[in-house]
Amino acid sequence: MNIREMSLGAVIVAIIIFIIIPLPTPLLDFLLMLNISLALLILLNTLYSSEPLDMSLFPTVLLITTLFRMVLNVSTTRLILLRGYAGEVVNTFGGFVAGGNMVVGIIIFIIIVIVNFMVITKGSERVAEVTARFTLDAMPGKQMAIDADLNAGIIDEIEAKARRKKIQDESNFYGAMDGASKFVKGDAVAGILITFINIIAGLALGVTGLATGTPLSIGEAASKYTIMTIGDGLVSQIPALLISTATGILVTKATSESEISATLAKQLFSQPVALTIAGGIIVFMGVVTPLPWYIFVPFGLFLIYCGTVMNRKALIADIETEINAEDVEAEAVRRPENVISLLNVDPILLLFGYGLIPLVDSSQGGDLLDRVVMIRRQVALELGTIVPMIHLRDDIKLAPNQYKILIKGVEAASGDIMFNHYMAMNPGTVEEEIDGIETIEPYLGLPALWIAENQRERAEAMGYTVVDPPAIIATHMTEIIRGHLYELLSRQDTQTLIDNVKENHPVLVEELVPKLMSVGEIQKVLSNLLREGISIRDLVTILETLADYSHTVRDADTLTEYVRQALRRAITRQYFEDSSNTVLTLDPELEQRILSSVQHTEQGPYLALDPALTRSVFENLNEQMRKLTSMGVQPIILTSPMVRVYFKRLVEQAAPDLVVLSYNEVEPSAEIQSVGMVGVA
Repeated sequence: MNIREMSLGAVIVAIIIFIIIPLPTPLLDFLLMLNISLALLILLNTLYSSEPLDMSLFPTVLLITTLFRMVLNVSTTRLILLRGYAGEVVNTFGGFVAGGNMVVGIIIFIIIVIVNFMVITKGSERVAEVTARFTLDAMPGKQMAIDADLNAGIIDEIEAKARRKKIQDESNFYGAMDGASKFVKGDAVAGILITFINIIAGLALGVTGLATGTPLSIGEAASKYTIMTIGDGLVSQIPALLISTATGILVTKATSESEISATLAKQLFSQPVALTIAGGIIVFMGVVTPLPWYIFVPFGLFLIYCGTVMNRKALIADIETEINAEDVEAEAVRRPENVISLLNVDPILLLFGYGLIPLVDSSQGGDLLDRVVMIRRQVALELGTIVPMIHLRDDIKLAPNQYKILIKGVEAASGDIMFNHYMAMNPGTVEEEIDGIETIEPYLGLPALWIAENQRERAEAMGYTVVDPPAIIATHMTEIIRGHLYELLSRQDTQTLIDNVKENHPVLVEELVPKLMSVGEIQKVLSNLLREGISIRDLVTILETLADYSHTVRDADTLTEYVRQALRRAITRQYFEDSSNTVLTLDPELEQRILSSVQHTEQGPYLALDPALTRSVFENLNEQMRKLTSMGVQPIILTSPMVRVYFKRLVEQAAPDLVVLSYNEVEPSAEIQSVGMVGVA
């Protein structure tokens, strides 16, 4: 604990102790002066802060200053009642500020208390309560706006995190201010009670002589104790009034980038017409009414003059702005175009025609932006990698109801949407037909129908799968992102994933990177896994495996096979969840011919299989796959570990969705039944 924190604790404890220990009058005078100084300092800091969060600890400060003021009240009360004298500060406030008159002092004190309690404190309390409620209600909308800006690429992750923190801080601050305003209210009530108690107790002690030992007359006791009590009340209520004013300013202040003095002057004196009219009215009142014309007329003429000057300056500023705008346009025409900004390529971009804008515009009920946020989260959770920003942009070159999905600036998929309609797909079990416009589902290419909204419930009751347009686009985009995520994974993303692991496994990362593998080599392995739909969420296991084998193996494809074997539980769960699972196997003779056709070069091994043999393998593979497809089973091929990667590379062009696993990637507990063998036709 540093000295500053210890000092703060000592001050708080000292304030509490002051309630018990009588304070000498010189020290009490100093503390009363300090109380007034702190109140002025708080008021001025509140006035000149640009936004409420600049005074985020104000509720705590309010509590401490209120406690400090109450303790001083107790100390001054003790001295007034015991000695009839509480120091020069209290005595001066009672004699000078109140004019030495008991009645005047009481009236001034009552006015200050009424202003503080009924006007400022009451208003501040209500504003703090309403602001806290509205701030809390607005939090979900602000969070959604941040997510929308983040997905649109307007802001980055760092700025989004900062905005979310600011929203949370505002909610906490206004919630605390709602409670802290009760301190001010209670302080005002306590000040009134303490003052009246002091007056009554002072009269009683003065008349009986219990305090000084010498009885006083009622008039003398009233004059002595009342003036002193009024001085005590004034010296405590004036700082309380300053703090209450600071509270009101803070809870009513709106965020402004400029200083409050400049903003206030601009807002009050920015309309020349208002100044001119106000000046004319003041002059009229000075001339027509019995009011002192020598005050009203000069000031009214001054306002008219200010309005005229401001109007002239506004006209000149408008002309200069117009001239500057024309100069900027001319300069932009003459200046060579800066093409650097045009070279950036969006990793994922959704283009859509103007007819689909309502799907994106939240003010028109569109929720596509929210769905895009969920796509990034869903894919990241499933595959364990960073999904780049998904940018959305309307394109007048597209048909009104058309959309395109671009990956790294190249079209990866497209589709057409019939707005205000639903797509109904027959899962194969519905015999009764429904009226609609025939179409093709954009991702799977299955036949479907566009139906009107009033047909939706009937179609669902009949067994059709019915989806709305945003869901169609979101599903299509999700699958396209999954299929291209391996090429979207960059070295920077890989480094981010490694840094995340390093927080809990620093030894592993320090051993692997960069001693054994570079970030680029790890990226290649992760890309190979994502290419075949294998999740990399268990990055610790992946890096542990790479650390085990990268001493002797440098080939990324071979390292990928070792990693796949280490992830066999996840792979088995991904593809073999049923009690009985049917697969195809690879003919051992074909495996041997594949291994003998592998050529090793400095750039790595590759398969050089005879074209006639390749064609024969494809024919036999298609025949076996048709058997499984007719059974409603996903085709999966099991091979030996040495052959898997080469066979996958061989067939991925003809059958990109075919799952090829090695025997070492399947848990022994999985029940598997072979229903065919792929060989040479």
